[in-house]
Amino acid sequence: MLTRRHFLAASLLTPFAPAHAQQGAKVDVLASFSIIVDLVRQVGGERVAVRSIVAQSQDPHDFEPSPSDVRRVMKAQLIVINGLGFEPWADRFVRAANYRGERLVASRGVKALSERGAIDPHAWQDVENVKLYVENIREALSKVDPSGASDYARNASAYGRELDALHQEIKAAFAAIPKAQRKVITSHDSFHYFGEAYDVAFLAPQGVSSSAEPSARDVAAIIRQIREQRIKAVFFENALPQQLARQIASETGVKVAGKLYADVLGDDVRSYAQMMRHNYTTILAALK
Repeated sequence: MLTRRHFLAASLLTPFAPAHAQQGAKVDVLASFSIIVDLVRQVGGERVAVRSIVAQSQDPHDFEPSPSDVRRVMKAQLIVINGLGFEPWADRFVRAANYRGERLVASRGVKALSERGAIDPHAWQDVENVKLYVENIREALSKVDPSGASDYARNASAYGRELDALHQEIKAAFAAIPKAQRKVITSHDSFHYFGEAYDVAFLAPQGVSSSAEPSARDVAAIIRQIREQRIKAVFFENALPQQLARQIASETGVKVAGKLYADVLGDDVRSYAQMMRHNYTTILAALK
């Protein structure tokens, strides 16, 4: 864990100013986690080299930067985070590196939703929101690399059309399922935006942060609701332990219907579009 003392030492030893790319060199971008990495790649294309701050195997909610993570900022010309409180470590990470380059909160302009009294940061679970992310990324890349502005605009436009098609695909898929059946259980409250966008009810024993342990009362309430409403499916998430989902399934007799991707990509789901397609088809199969 990177303590305040470690951060101060790192900031004194590493006064990093933004690097300036030589002509023909790729723009160096540091993104907070794998989903943001993919969105930057979609817009940046061949002009951009993007790296993730949080490893794909780590939970972005609980990430604690180390001095070696801070040193990785040295080459970055742009740092992109999700925002909405998803990366509570981000500000001190940037301060520790004494970073003076461009920064972007990719969720800027998104209408934030609240769950259990807390802002839900998982705005990318609504494809329409990701179109805002893409526009924000295009604007930031164009500022860092003005000569590539037309390329970024072209890439963003093409990807926007892909997102439009994906959004309509998901809406049509769930419209074919009776509304009373569109109820599922997940590990934590990470699908609120998905539920609002595609009219699916998501219930979870944990709040919007996976670091907050669910209480016995929360788990009991979920079990009671499953029984009362005859909910068909419980899902576990790729970056979280499966024990809680399996406990709920065991106590209710409801099947564990598969794995969903909430906060990070995985070895078998390598892009945002693949993630959304995997999630909706997995949920759909369990509801039919």
